[in-house]
Amino acid sequence: MNAGAHEWSILWPALAAGLLVTATHVRLGIQVLNRGIVFIDLAIAQIAGLGVVFADWIGLEPQGWAVQACALSAALGGALLLTWTDRRWPQVQEATIGVVFVLAATGALLLLAANPHGGEHLRDLLVGQILWVSPSQLLVVLLVYSVLMAIMLTPDFANRRTLFYIVFACAVTVSVQLVGLYLVFSSLIVPALATRQYRGYRITAAYAVGGVGYLLGLVVSVLTDLPTGPAIVWTMAIVGTIAFLLGPKTVPATG
Repeated sequence: MNAGAHEWSILWPALAAGLLVTATHVRLGIQVLNRGIVFIDLAIAQIAGLGVVFADWIGLEPQGWAVQACALSAALGGALLLTWTDRRWPQVQEATIGVVFVLAATGALLLLAANPHGGEHLRDLLVGQILWVSPSQLLVVLLVYSVLMAIMLTPDFANRRTLFYIVFACAVTVSVQLVGLYLVFSSLIVPALATRQYRGYRITAAYAVGGVGYLLGLVVSVLTDLPTGPAIVWTMAIVGTIAFLLGPKTVPATG
């Protein structure tokens, strides 16, 4: 019983983190698909990660607010840059996003080259440390996500390009440090893609895909001792595939 209680004390904050990420990222992911800019999440998440690496490179405290400021500043800068390129060269926006991603990823590698713990830092950014999420951390995330959700639910949010990019940058900055880049991408794209053919209940179905994916991934990780982040990515993909196969076969014209 004690072992079970100990496992639950670790798992419930991780599950809560996954549900919080799902709550915000499902709506953003649907917008990403509709805009045809699927890899923007990877680019901005990687830019936020570059901000974290830069903060470490200049000697800032890993868990301090200065690191959060560096990550957010980098992500907002990247978001505003991509807003400008979207207006200036919309026909090549996806390619531009790809270039920005590669530059951010290799920039992080260059900054980590002389760091003896560089590999560990890079792994944390990619895979995340969802099992080490604390209740106090969740409270801050809940407050930030609540503000972002309120903005996302405002009328005409989907048509306000600059606001979309700013909200996206803020959400991804928080999420990539909470669950890692791989889970950020999966939470944005898998539920939205799996429910693309759904109609009136698409949001509900997408939330279910994300939530069940996180829950089953955590259970699989505990039972098999597999890495938690990758396990969740795979279970979410499997749940998403099932949702797609069981859903309606006609894809709405609007996506």
